[in-house]
Formats: sequence, structure tokens, C-alpha cells
Amino acid sequence: QVQLVESGGGLVQPGGSLRLSCTAFGSIFSSRTMDWYRQAPGKQRELVATITPLSSTYYADSVKGRFTISRDNAKNTVYLQMNSLKPEDTAAYYCKADPIVILTRTYPEVWGQGTLVTVSS
Repeated sequence: QVQLVESGGGLVQPGGSLRLSCTAFGSIFSSRTMDWYRQAPGKQRELVATITPLSSTYYADSVKGRFTISRDNAKNTVYLQMNSLKPEDTAAYYCKADPIVILTRTYPEVWGQGTLVTVSS
């Protein structure tokens, strides 16, 4: 089973930048679509960005042009570079590995524990 560990959260001023990292411990990282979600206090968890095994990407409209998702399969790590941060980006950010079927075995989705990002002056 894969375990995901996020890091890189913290306090940043509006307009600043942070880079989140999510490292997968276990096998089958390179074949999995990876996502970043976030959940602000009192709100539902929302999808922020997705990257496929071939590095096709998707972004929520709210972060398009400011956030960049990338992956380094050699390091089993997915990144979320966040620029031009706004107070409304304040949330707990979660990494997720999408489920995958290889031969006849299903590997379920896996969530990280989350890392907190606070954008405030």
C-alpha cells in the first residue's frame, strides 16, 4: 500500500509563494494520477490540480495561472508550486493518489494527512 506524506505548508503573505511536496512511500507511483485538494474552514474539500502519469495537467479555475502541479517519478514526489497567493487560498492541502487497476489487482485511492497553508499579512 502507498503512504503519502505532504510537506511545505506554512504562513505566507499575500502575493507570496509556497511549494508543497507529496512523497509516496510504496510502489506504483509513476503509474498513478495524482491530485492536490484543499479544504478551507467550513467549506467542502475541492480539487485544485491533477497530473496524469504522462504529466497532463488540470487546474481549478480559481488557481489557473498561479499554481503549477508537477511530478518527479524518480523521487516518487508530486509538487504544487503556488504563486501570487491570496487569503482565499488559505486551507489544508491534501495530496491524493487515484485508484488504479493493474492486471487483476485494484489499488484504492490514498490520501495524505494534509499540510496547512495560511495566507495572511
